[in-house]
Amino acid sequence: MNDRELLSRITTNSEVMVGKPVIQGTRLTVEYILNLLGHGASIAEIIEEYDGLVEADIRAYLLFASQSLETTAFMPLSR
Repeated sequence: MNDRELLSRITTNSEVMVGKPVIQGTRLTVEYILNLLGHGASIAEIIEEYDGLVEADIRAYLLFASQSLETTAFMPLSR
């Protein structure tokens, strides 16, 4: 599956999760899934927990986050 196909799985709607990006047809935000992964949940565990979610959805979350950060500028915090 190419990038465009993966990213087409992500949608935003102001009436769903206050417009945060989610996998189409779900209320699972990119932020929420990344948080699960960051806290040690495996892809298999997430897929098992949420019916209808597939590995390509997780890959879409990761690609979306990666591409979102490409245009973000980071400034070091001064001490």
